[in-house]
Order: sequence, then C-alpha cells, then structure tokens
Amino acid sequence: MLQYAAIVLIMLGLYGLLTQRNIIKIIISLNIMEIGLNLFIVSVGYVEGGIAPILTSVNNSSSLVFVDPLPQALVLTAIVIGVGTTALGLALAKNIYQKYGTFEIDEMGEE
Repeated sequence: MLQYAAIVLIMLGLYGLLTQRNIIKIIISLNIMEIGLNLFIVSVGYVEGGIAPILTSVNNSSSLVFVDPLPQALVLTAIVIGVGTTALGLALAKNIYQKYGTFEIDEMGEE
C-alpha cells in the first residue's frame, strides 16, 4: 500500500514538472517527486515482521527475519543531496528573478 502512495507522489511531481512554467513550482514538483522516490525506496526495504539487523544473545537464531538497512541509508544520503539541489535551485531562481524580474519561463526572453 505504501508503494502505491509513493508512485502517486512520483507521478504528481512528474506532472508538475512537465506542465508548470514557473521556476518555483518546478522546484516544488522536483521535491514532491524526490519525496515519492525516497518513500518508494524505503517501502521496498520493508520486511513484515522483520527486526533490526543487530545480533545479540537474545536474537542469535538464523531463522529470524531481518530488515535490510541499506535502503534506509541510501534514503538518508538522498535527502542530503536533495536539500543541496533544492538550495542550488532556489539560489538560481533568485538570480533569475533579479535579472528578469519574473519566475515565469515564458516571460524571460522578452527583454
């Protein structure tokens, strides 16, 4: 069920990315798509009834089902990269607004 919500978020972000002509709305659409992708990666790594992959004297059996920690680590890295790209996009949008006086892509060539 969580994977369907992630796919909906990815499609919503892709729709906004392809249809919007405003730079800020495009950056927001990219962020929505990124959240959906991160949610999808985490949902793929989920195991029903799984436990943390830490061996102790209590859970030292080979028949236990462990959750894969790799998708969670990848999503943490993706979040940091996403924050960086969002900051870069907003800085570029600020410079574009200072030069053209608008965030609309269609109005930028009219000078």
